Amino acid sequence: MDSTHNTIGIIGSGSFGITMAKLLSKNVKVLLFSRRHKDLDALNKHHAHLHSDLSGDIELTSDAADLCTRCNIIFPVVPSSRFRSMMQDFSKHLNPSHILIHCTKGFDYRYKEAGQLNRINKVSRDQVSTMSEVIKEESTVLRVGCVAGPNLAREILQGKPAATVIASEFQEVIDLGIKLLSSNQFFVFGSNDIRGAEIAGSFKNIIALGSGLLEGLNMGKNAQAIIITRGLHEMVLFGQKFGTKGRAFLGSAGIGDLVATATSHNSRNFTFGHRIAKGESLEDVISTSKEVVEGLRTLKIVKNLMATYKLRLPITSTLYSIFYEGMDPQKALNLLMKSPFKKDVIFD
Repeated sequence: MDSTHNTIGIIGSGSFGITMAKLLSKNVKVLLFSRRHKDLDALNKHHAHLHSDLSGDIELTSDAADLCTRCNIIFPVVPSSRFRSMMQDFSKHLNPSHILIHCTKGFDYRYKEAGQLNRINKVSRDQVSTMSEVIKEESTVLRVGCVAGPNLAREILQGKPAATVIASEFQEVIDLGIKLLSSNQFFVFGSNDIRGAEIAGSFKNIIALGSGLLEGLNMGKNAQAIIITRGLHEMVLFGQKFGTKGRAFLGSAGIGDLVATATSHNSRNFTFGHRIAKGESLEDVISTSKEVVEGLRTLKIVKNLMATYKLRLPITSTLYSIFYEGMDPQKALNLLMKSPFKKDVIFD
């Protein structure tokens, strides 16, 4: 591997940032950016974080310029709500020679005030960006990719096997991602459909919320199977509206990630839905969740896009009624069962 790729940068020290650091450190040195000085001190002294022992080849920094100077390849791993502001902070240190492969599963809503998202009922496509689009909008970086697929952080940190997809328009980015991340624990596929991978990775969090609700209501595995398959159907219809083809959702980044996220208590979105079904209030679950539940924000954005483009996605609409309008989950699901769709598959 080229000497300029010996140290790989990561932006973000949450659970998946640590997970990526652990995976990358099997092959290269890692420089992990965090603004939390307590994390910096603990990792640099003890090589442990989030109850996981980490390689001595992982170093932490809080200096953005240092990270961008030392690392030509950088993996941003921050929530979608903070992604644009993070890129604005880092943009002055980035140039066209950098490669960014993001790990964020969500959409950016192009309004300066985050609170406006809750006050606007219709959103157009030009107001919503994927994370790769944000990177290009806020920096001079040209070579962009994303990590997608069934990547439950807790399982990977425990050493359990997993796979992922590196998606990019640039084959060079895919090849580098495969070399950097591949190991006996981690298998890496490649895809040139980055938009499909990003939409799949974002939309599946909505369905995971619903699947968690069903388990919390003791609805059984038949019902979960239906919400996953019909949720995939809605994901494809949504993706097609925004320029992707149905096959983009039938691989690891689509159905693979959907199954893992919508069936595991290691998924924060699934767990969120489960807790709501058990009677906890939305405010209490949000305030006690250790990390951002991307599905909630994605649900709001997708629902607003549906209104603009007259998309009929009954599962998404029902979940919006539950999480944003306070509808009783049992009543909402009863109404969903009366949806008039008769055909099983209506897309190619």
